Amino acid sequence: MRNISDIIEGYLKSILEQEQDGMAEIKRSEVAEKFQCVPSQINYVIKTRFTTERGYMVESKRGGGGYIRIVRIRPNSRIELLDQVVRGLDGGSTQSMAEDVIRRLIDEDVLTEREANLIHAAVHRQTLMSQLPERDLLRSRILQAMLRTLKYEAAGGPSDKQGGSAKGGKDN
Repeated sequence: MRNISDIIEGYLKSILEQEQDGMAEIKRSEVAEKFQCVPSQINYVIKTRFTTERGYMVESKRGGGGYIRIVRIRPNSRIELLDQVVRGLDGGSTQSMAEDVIRRLIDEDVLTEREANLIHAAVHRQTLMSQLPERDLLRSRILQAMLRTLKYEAAGGPSDKQGGSAKGGKDN
């Protein structure tokens, strides 16, 4: 059974899908009333499920006529998306951020499930086995290197940057 956060997330995403401009304005109290939960539950869902890493921008206005505006960020191309994600990883990447980035790249059809699983395994805290903050910086550098490779290939670069093939190379 899905939990209330999953249900609220699905509801908000369905509102976004109905909007042609990928933007939705909601009133936190109205959504909380609809799902019979406290308004802070809506804040939690928006803060954890509608992040930049997942491809959303959120702004809010407090007060009597207040609202929460959620905008789906849609890059023009895979290369633009990869550039955007790589820039977002400059300061380091927590495990959660990495998972959000990987999920977004799957959702945007940039990664296959297999590629995502490989990347996830490479940047997982159990694989990196180092202390914070070094672990987050290392995770970020690994992710950036992998994404730059995907960007290079998306731009039409050769898939084998070493110049040889898997069989019959100079040293074989």
